[in-house]
Amino acid sequence: MAHQVETMAYAGQVPWHGLGVPVSNDLTPVQMMEKAGLNWKVQEVETFIEYNNKKMATGQKALVRETDGRILTTVGENWNPVQNETAFEFFSDFVMSGDMEMNTAGSLRDGQMVWALAKVKDSFELFGGDKVDSYLLFSNPHQYGKAIDVRFTPIRVVCNNTLSLSLDMKAEQSVKVGHRVQFDATEVKKALGIATEKLANYKEAAKFLGNKRFTQDSYIEYLNTVFPRTADKRTQGKGLSVHTLSRNAKAAYDVLETQPGAQYAEGSWWQAFNSITYITDHVQGRNEDNRLYSSWFGGNQIRKKNALKTAIEFAEAA
Repeated sequence: MAHQVETMAYAGQVPWHGLGVPVSNDLTPVQMMEKAGLNWKVQEVETFIEYNNKKMATGQKALVRETDGRILTTVGENWNPVQNETAFEFFSDFVMSGDMEMNTAGSLRDGQMVWALAKVKDSFELFGGDKVDSYLLFSNPHQYGKAIDVRFTPIRVVCNNTLSLSLDMKAEQSVKVGHRVQFDATEVKKALGIATEKLANYKEAAKFLGNKRFTQDSYIEYLNTVFPRTADKRTQGKGLSVHTLSRNAKAAYDVLETQPGAQYAEGSWWQAFNSITYITDHVQGRNEDNRLYSSWFGGNQIRKKNALKTAIEFAEAA
């Protein structure tokens, strides 16, 4: 496979990034874990240095994958590794009750990031056919400095644009659990809320954006806000113009009318916002797995969150 994705499995249609091996959509979380090649454990191993022919403990531990002895990271005291099976069991109650089904799972960066994505049996549709499905993304990093992260992730069906954002626009809706505290799935579920009102909140945001229209100038200003341009002699003093857009902003501008789903709420801030999510998920990056990592865990997840917030601000001023 390519640079980021080590192993992966998916149920249903080929995912937007086009990676992984197909499986049925009725797997239990543990079965999905096995199909995705994630049925391995990590072990904490004391680390040592040699000095003057003496072996001395460093006081740190290496997090080692038991199947191949790969060192995933080095950690200090009071580190609580969460095994992949524990992460997948988070979904068990929801899957067994029929509220969710496992969708994708995989390993990134040679095991340093393990994730599971489950589809929630809830969705909404606006503008005569623009459907958005609801998902939960659980990331279990085996890497120092990274926290367990559970997020509500709506995905626009027509283009498979993914999002990870605050639904009330005021606070983070993702739940992070550091490895210095014991993981408690029950508490995480309480904190996350997992309620239909979260999808309803996003529906209201989409509906609002779809009913507010942008102008050529306001759209260019929006793109410049999301993808700030570098001031140089070619752009100084030119004002709002397509020719002054940064490379990424120009890419979004170019797909505005050709992106999948452009026919829904055409000319609205919903269309404008989705031009950003489309290029971050499908155009930027060297290849599909780099886009996957960036869209879910890297800079583009923050970019899309800011793009939504900024689109709402422009729509409110429209």
